[in-house]
Amino acid sequence: MIVAFREKLARLIGRRPPDMQVAALCLNESTGEVLLVTSRGTGRWIVPKGWPMPGRSLADAARQEAWEEAGVKGRVDQTEIGRYRYDKDQDRGFAIPVEVRVFPLYVDKLERNFPEAHERTRRWFPPEDAARLVAETGLQQILHDLPFKRQSPPK
Repeated sequence: MIVAFREKLARLIGRRPPDMQVAALCLNESTGEVLLVTSRGTGRWIVPKGWPMPGRSLADAARQEAWEEAGVKGRVDQTEIGRYRYDKDQDRGFAIPVEVRVFPLYVDKLERNFPEAHERTRRWFPPEDAARLVAETGLQQILHDLPFKRQSPPK
């Protein structure tokens, strides 16, 4: 019933409500650096992100994306540190609005072999450099705000 209302509302106002994705902001606690990966399509710098997963919390889905896209093993905080929006290009030639919920993930280890190792490049950046490299203004703001949010979850 809610989905039907959402679709009807979208038709009435001519815009589709945003879909939701989750992202892991991978942090090095000792250096304060952020791990970025390249996207598969354009090769631009992004944070690992993807769709929510049945049976997992949003934060745990973000941790899974960090493993698949960047080979990250670590501790994810269940509290999101921000949200940003972007338009996700679709294979059918149009884009859909997406709101991304961002969760901090404190990196314990980077694996050499991971599912998308041959499709992506990963690299550590200071937050201010990472903010200059990513395209989404909302993500840039989250990266600029990092020094105030760098607290590790309990082990």
